[in-house]
Amino acid sequence: MAARLRGDDDGDLGENSEINVTPFIDVMLVLLIIFMVAAPLSTVDIPVELPVAVAEAPARSGDPVFITITEDLALSVGEKATTHERLYIDVGIATVQKRDTRIYIRADKSVPYGEFIRVMNILRADGFLKIGLVGLDENTVDAGDTDAGADR
Repeated sequence: MAARLRGDDDGDLGENSEINVTPFIDVMLVLLIIFMVAAPLSTVDIPVELPVAVAEAPARSGDPVFITITEDLALSVGEKATTHERLYIDVGIATVQKRDTRIYIRADKSVPYGEFIRVMNILRADGFLKIGLVGLDENTVDAGDTDAGADR
């Protein structure tokens, strides 16, 4: 506690006009302890084993447009082979220039990530923003056939 005692000639103590901050510090320490105790209690730490949700594939409207990147980095739109320079033209023909058409990209697992992004950048630059990625469902492929699935 802070106090100032000073003696006057008449023996009376004078008024102290300074604020005593000790009660404020006590209140702040109590609030700090309350928050330190309450913060860990606010997090949920209950172990729950969530079920696996297997959703059906959404219905596709019309014929989907597939772009395929093979192991040797050859491109094709549908069944028609193309190059990077002609990709936006062939995709425009396949989608009839409808930029809101969803385009699906299938790529061999050995295709470098940079090549995959290059194809996506060509599509984005031409205004095709709805791009889906095609992969195999984990439940339909046997654990021993993961390498054999690429040959199918």
